[in-house]
Amino acid sequence: MNGILLLDKPLGLSSNRALQIVKHRVGAAKAGHVGSLDPLATGMLPICLGEATKIAGEILSGRKHYQFTVKLGARTATGDAEGEVIETKPVPSFSPDEVAAVLERFKGVQQQTPPMYSALKKEGQPLYKLARAGQEVERSPRSIEIFELAPAGEAGGDPEVAASTLSLGATCSKGTYIRVLAEDIAQALGTCGHVIKLRRSWVEPFADEPMQSLEEVEQAPCILPADRGVPQLPRLDLSAEDTARLRHGQPVTWRKSPEGAQAVRLYDAAGEFFGIGALEGVVLRPRRLWVEGSTSRIPRLLKG
Repeated sequence: MNGILLLDKPLGLSSNRALQIVKHRVGAAKAGHVGSLDPLATGMLPICLGEATKIAGEILSGRKHYQFTVKLGARTATGDAEGEVIETKPVPSFSPDEVAAVLERFKGVQQQTPPMYSALKKEGQPLYKLARAGQEVERSPRSIEIFELAPAGEAGGDPEVAASTLSLGATCSKGTYIRVLAEDIAQALGTCGHVIKLRRSWVEPFADEPMQSLEEVEQAPCILPADRGVPQLPRLDLSAEDTARLRHGQPVTWRKSPEGAQAVRLYDAAGEFFGIGALEGVVLRPRRLWVEGSTSRIPRLLKG
């Protein structure tokens, strides 16, 4: 069972709980999710099964798209609807053009400080546990990038401001906290705010792939081949001899010499994907390989 399942995580379920349910339902020996979603968030949660867990890091580095709604005029301890309100401010009136101008300021590379209510760890302790105990620790800002940020209201694309809410869509880099972005946008609009709705529409490279509900996973799980998670990596087809050398940890001399080290997809003589390698000049080295005997082939009933 080596592949990727794109779960549409339901509301109210933690990412880890969703992972355990899927793992049990498909009978996978091991599994891991790519990028956590809060219990109050829904949407795409890629779950790597079996040997595919070895490429989770490659998927995690990709872009992600979110749709979210910000409640203006109130800030909460958690940055979302789960926390208690700790600040209120009047909501000024603003036009669609004024909102667009504010959103434009948030595009591009920037520094963002992670929230206390997050899974990041301080000396081995998750920050959210410290926050629940009333503690706050210093967090170092991290570099993120917002590629797209625009209104996502229902009325012709204009910002939805009914009941002092603002609906937005954002495409961003890994490590971006939408709750923090929402608070910063509200502050730039002259008020405060928190997220009341959050959905992850897609995770790169699965922007055009359908998701499955837990009910659909129970009935007929659709598991994608593992190499669908790394289409951006160049493909190398190896002979049986070179495959054996890599599997024994030995480097292979390759005929091409791209600039710098380059991650590549590895395929054996039968055309089966068996892991990730690294090209350094003309030297090909193993990076993360499937356990010998594992296959990237997905059973027909599960492939969809």
